[in-house]
Amino acid sequence: MSDKPRQHPQPGQGSSSAAAKSAAPAAPTESAAGRMRLAKFLANAGIASRRRCEQLIAEGRVTVNDKAVLTPVCLVDPERDIVRFEGRPLQMAKKVCLLLHKPAGYTCSAQDEHAERLVYELLPERFGRVYSVGRLDRDSEGLLLLTNEGELAHRLSHPSHEVEKRYIAECNGVFQPEMLKIFLDGCVDEGEFLRAQSVSVKQQRPTQVTLAIVLTEGKKRELRRLCRQAGLEVVRLIRTGFANLELGALPPGQWRELSSTERDALRQIVRQPAAGRD
Repeated sequence: MSDKPRQHPQPGQGSSSAAAKSAAPAAPTESAAGRMRLAKFLANAGIASRRRCEQLIAEGRVTVNDKAVLTPVCLVDPERDIVRFEGRPLQMAKKVCLLLHKPAGYTCSAQDEHAERLVYELLPERFGRVYSVGRLDRDSEGLLLLTNEGELAHRLSHPSHEVEKRYIAECNGVFQPEMLKIFLDGCVDEGEFLRAQSVSVKQQRPTQVTLAIVLTEGKKRELRRLCRQAGLEVVRLIRTGFANLELGALPPGQWRELSSTERDALRQIVRQPAAGRD
C-alpha cells in the first residue's frame, strides 16, 4: 500500500473536501467563522489597500495553497490556507496604529532618494511596514497617523469620508474679513477646487497672523495654496488634530500607540456612509 502525496486544502475548506462535494454552490460569504475575502486578507497583511489588493490579485501575483487565484472574492481561512504574494508567504500582521509628532524636515514617503530624512527613521523596526494617513509635506509639522491596516488607511484618506484635519498656520500678512470668502466658499488653484471647513484668527500681530484652520479633503499642499490665494504666506504649519485624535503634548519626533478606544473610533468613522458634496 503506497502513501498518497499530501495535498493542500482548497481555500477556506481546511483538510476535508467531502462536504464540499455534496454541497450546492453558494455565493462567497464571510459568515463562516474565520474566513475572509482574499483581498481583505492581503490588506490586513499590510500589502496595500483593499482596492489595490484586488488589482494585484487580478494581475496573478497571489497564490492560495500554491494555486494562482485571479478573483478577489475567493474566501480564505487565515489559520489553514497558505497565501503567498509574489512567492512570499503572508501572515495576518499584528495591527499597528501609531500617532507620530512629525518634525519639520522629514518626508512621509517610504522611499525618496531626494529626501534627507524620512519619518520612518523615527519608528522602531519592530513595527514593520506602516502607511502614513493624510501625508504632511516636508516642511509641515504635527500629528501624523501611521498604520499597517491598508484598508483603514485608504478609507481615512479618501475625501468622501470628510475626515477632519485641524491645523495651526502661522502666516506673513494681515488677515482681512474678505479673506473668509476665499477660505470658506473656496477657490480654484492649479485646476483644483480648494475649500476649508472653518477658519478663525488665533492671533493678529502687525505683520503676521496665526490661524486655526480645518480641512476635510487633504489635497496636495492644500492649506498652503489656500493661504496663498488669500494673499498670506505660510511660514509654519502644524497639524494639531486628525479625526478624534489630538497631538497634545507629544514632543516632536516622538510617537505613541493609539488606545483601543481611539482605534475603535477611527474604524467607526469609516463604517459610516460616505458624505456627499453640495
